[in-house]
Amino acid sequence: MLKLVHDATATADGGEEPQTIELDELCRLAAKEMLAVALLAERRAYLEAHATERDATGHRLVVANGYARPREVVTGAGAVEVRAPRVDDRREGERFSSAILPAYMRKSPKVTEVLPILYLRGLSTGDFAPALSEFFGTEAGLSASTVNRLTEAWQAEHAEWSTRDLSGVDYVYLWADGVHFNIRLEEDRLCCLVIVGVRPDGTKELVALADGYRESTESWAEVLRGLRERGLSAPVLAVGDGALGFWGALREVFPATKEQRCWVHVTANTLDALPKRLYADAKTALQAIYTAPTRTAALEAVKSFADEFNAFSKATVKITGNLDVLLAFYDFPQEHWVHLRTTNPIESTFSTVRLRTKVTRGAGSRKAGLAMAYKLLDAAQVRWRRITGAELVPLVRAGATFIDGKLQERSDTTSGSPDIDEHTGSVAA
Repeated sequence: MLKLVHDATATADGGEEPQTIELDELCRLAAKEMLAVALLAERRAYLEAHATERDATGHRLVVANGYARPREVVTGAGAVEVRAPRVDDRREGERFSSAILPAYMRKSPKVTEVLPILYLRGLSTGDFAPALSEFFGTEAGLSASTVNRLTEAWQAEHAEWSTRDLSGVDYVYLWADGVHFNIRLEEDRLCCLVIVGVRPDGTKELVALADGYRESTESWAEVLRGLRERGLSAPVLAVGDGALGFWGALREVFPATKEQRCWVHVTANTLDALPKRLYADAKTALQAIYTAPTRTAALEAVKSFADEFNAFSKATVKITGNLDVLLAFYDFPQEHWVHLRTTNPIESTFSTVRLRTKVTRGAGSRKAGLAMAYKLLDAAQVRWRRITGAELVPLVRAGATFIDGKLQERSDTTSGSPDIDEHTGSVAA
């Protein structure tokens, strides 16, 4: 506890007892004082900026007008009482609005950001007040209804985002996956159809998030058609699970897009067709295929796998019967292979969604669950890294040829590589 001594010469038996104040309270008082000073400075700057504005009689049109009623504002330093300075702006169509403390603000933006983060990470709505009131010094604005209003705002935000114009963006690669989680008040589980894309500058971005029905072809087709109608060009390559109805929809909507199956899912499906005693050997044999340095070496590893496990045709056919879509990544830059062999960008991100739904036993409704997933992914994509070899993505979009991950020189008299705009990552005409 911090002690403030007003009289350093005071003695224990005759002097005044030193006053004590907790550090948190000191921070709160300092924040209150600093906020008051900042608000006055803001008003003074506004008045000085418009000091020459006068009416026909010579009177100033912009003058100070006392203070508003006191109100409590929750800040990171706790709850502080504020009396906002007022301004009488008599100019037509003009009105003073504080950038520091907007009208009706009851919580600082940082506190407002904390609430949805805590909710999305698993804190239930009923726990907000007891968990945070001690820290902020008040329960104001921390009720369950506050978070309920947030979820309604998220639903509206997701609905608007789902109809945005896509004619000005381009995605060279797409990952697609269907993620299931429980809905507490409904019998059916929510199937989130998720698409993440790679832009020409190598950045990853959430492209689509929709409610599907068991990952059916029609559900995926509806999503893809919506993207196309809003201006999205066909991606060069799409990556996904082999069991998805996504592939039938992709061939219908973007028939020129190449296909790559996720090796994580392929490995799991192949192991399901083998006895457990062979899992270790099978994993090693499968890894030898998708980590081979060339397509030729991968095909040799496929033959070795088929020979070793020829007694289990259901397992071997999952590999030998799908080589065109399992080894498609060899036609793209080697630096991109680690990204193109799996849908991990979606799987890893959705771990936070599963954490949240596990804690709360599922969202209350499908719309709320979808909005929650959208906000989680929207927050997560800020931290997504660009893919390795990002400078090669525009070459892929331009149609450059790669064999075993190596860029091939053109046979004509033109240069081997298209000109790339340094700022946008797009291919110059």
